Amino acid sequence: MNVQAQISAAAIPFAVPASRWDEAVAAKLSPAELLLYRSNLLGSDLTVTNFGGGNTSAKLSETDPLTGEETEVLWVKGSGGDIGSMKLDGFATLYQDKLLGLEKHYAGPDDDDKMVGYLPHCTFNLNARAASIDTPLHSLLPFAHVDHVHPDAIIALAASSGGEAATQEIWGGKIGWLPWKRPGYTLGVQLRDYVKANPHVEGVMLAGHGIICWADSAKACYEHTIGLIADAANYLNSKLAGKPAFGGAVTVISSDRAAIAAGLMPRLRGLMTGARRKVGHYSDDAEALEFVNSAEFERLAALGTSCPDHFLRTKIAPLTLDPAKLEDDAYLAQKIADYRDLYAAYYERCKRANSPAMRDANPVVVLVPGVGRITFATDKTTARLAGEFYGNAINVMRGAEAIGDYIALDEQEAFDIEYWLLEEAKLQRMPAPKPLAGRIALVTGGAGGIGAATAARLMADGACVMLADRAADAVDEVRDGFAKQFGKDVVRSVVCDVTDEAQVAEAFAACAREFGGLDILVANAGIASSAPIEETTVELWDRNYDVLAQGYFLTSRSAWPLLKRMKEQGGSSVVFIGSKNAVAAATNASAYASAKAAANHLARCLALEGAPYGIRVNTVNPDAVIKGSRIWDGDWRKERAGAYGIDSGAELEEHYRNRSMLKRDVLPSDIAEAVYFLASDMSAKSTGNMVNVDAGNAQAFTR
Repeated sequence: MNVQAQISAAAIPFAVPASRWDEAVAAKLSPAELLLYRSNLLGSDLTVTNFGGGNTSAKLSETDPLTGEETEVLWVKGSGGDIGSMKLDGFATLYQDKLLGLEKHYAGPDDDDKMVGYLPHCTFNLNARAASIDTPLHSLLPFAHVDHVHPDAIIALAASSGGEAATQEIWGGKIGWLPWKRPGYTLGVQLRDYVKANPHVEGVMLAGHGIICWADSAKACYEHTIGLIADAANYLNSKLAGKPAFGGAVTVISSDRAAIAAGLMPRLRGLMTGARRKVGHYSDDAEALEFVNSAEFERLAALGTSCPDHFLRTKIAPLTLDPAKLEDDAYLAQKIADYRDLYAAYYERCKRANSPAMRDANPVVVLVPGVGRITFATDKTTARLAGEFYGNAINVMRGAEAIGDYIALDEQEAFDIEYWLLEEAKLQRMPAPKPLAGRIALVTGGAGGIGAATAARLMADGACVMLADRAADAVDEVRDGFAKQFGKDVVRSVVCDVTDEAQVAEAFAACAREFGGLDILVANAGIASSAPIEETTVELWDRNYDVLAQGYFLTSRSAWPLLKRMKEQGGSSVVFIGSKNAVAAATNASAYASAKAAANHLARCLALEGAPYGIRVNTVNPDAVIKGSRIWDGDWRKERAGAYGIDSGAELEEHYRNRSMLKRDVLPSDIAEAVYFLASDMSAKSTGNMVNVDAGNAQAFTR
């Protein structure tokens, strides 16, 4: 890709929030519900705070379940919650008088971690929601309603050498300023004492953190918060107006950047070896492109982020790549190795005597001029959020540079947050990852009975799935259903006729672009036909071979480069959906059965070819999967019934059931279980095998 100068455009402005308070809604709510309403309004607006960021609180009068008397209770967002999506059970509730009494245990900044241990002892009404580290910021202030949020426009002030002066200019002393201090009890004490000494202030800027403000009612607190953010955004926009950001653009935006990302992501993912596989997320949003194409990109990227919320998601700094060298595998391998060395050196410089062991040293954020931003994490949601948080960091840098010099988080402070023992304890409390977490699958025929059941089985155990099917409406419907069931991050769909070479190639490119690569291919797209040999036309013969033999060949060939990339991470898996008829002759089905036999033998050939790269190739042979299968909804059902001289309704199902040795129906979910076994590490030492799922058919026994 050629890198050339491009005419600079004006900087992207900050969004200015407006109040969305609805008095008609609020009038019906209890005090606790008003806190939730306020919180959800704030958190659902990304100009106000990022996902999982910010804290809201209210001091409410409650009936003590022990004494029956009224007592003041602090309702505050609990640890790990998101104010935009939380419910009432997302709040920690604590006795306010007990919280205030904790200060007798505090002897100075070294007691910050110790003070966190006292918070559970202040729990009101046996609430199991853990209180967050920011609880003292709310409990030690005397105000009824408190908001602490991290909007980009505010952090831009808090992370700039000109931030304190700008704060004074914007609010004329009504908003105070506290220098950086890590979240905890000490910051709460400093904040309380500052407000006591400056009773005229209506809020305080916390350098590197965001802003904290208060009011006497839920509505007033919400509108105060929104107003402060709007003030900051308008001020920064006045400084940015008509000027290019980050020194202006020096790199053109690549017109084929999505294709470049699709080719790059699997290669990076394959190099990021470690305890768990990664899932990728690509973004070419305006913020990312403005930043990576700019003159100041390398200088600012090397500084890292400023806000703890951003840093914890994005690591100490991103990896930056030269767009002219993306085709060089040796270059990419060296860049990943250099980053891991950089991270290890950072760990060694900053570690404490009691620091947890070094975590994964691979980069989270990868920035490519002309292309955009790529993020990797152990699951898709985390990868997406990491990208969004780095987008926030870009906005912060833009605003901070407009009024001074951007100030990143001090390296030692960053380390002490990343390897904070309290943060480590939170990580240790997280549930163990599911068996297929970090795995990426593509399922052809994904809208059909077997394909959809297989996709559901893989997603249930943590995989991301790309559904590929030629029926656009059907595959979209299945995808939407899975998005509701498993979350929209883990499922995508693409229209793909497996007989169309270009569509097949694009399906795998889409999988690479959306998720970062491929670990599991389930070749399932199929058709079925039945006709005596004299009535089998060349067209019918070719159609069976186009879908069942060539289709499996085309999908395998396109998958192969992606699958080979995972050799160093335990390998990958291909599962063909075959048929009982691939190994057992069938009356009036020569085209279908022989095409299935060709696909089964292709699987064995690929098992030989894939073994050096850790690619396992196995086959599942179903029989008579009638319920839930689209193939049986058409002529195939009538044709097979005709071959046996029976009715095509319940009589056909009974025929197949009674023909089996076990006298049982075979369902799509049964095939999905076999696919799961062959796709997972449970079959890590199996390749070239066929597994029959046919309720027992001696004619199909493998010999």
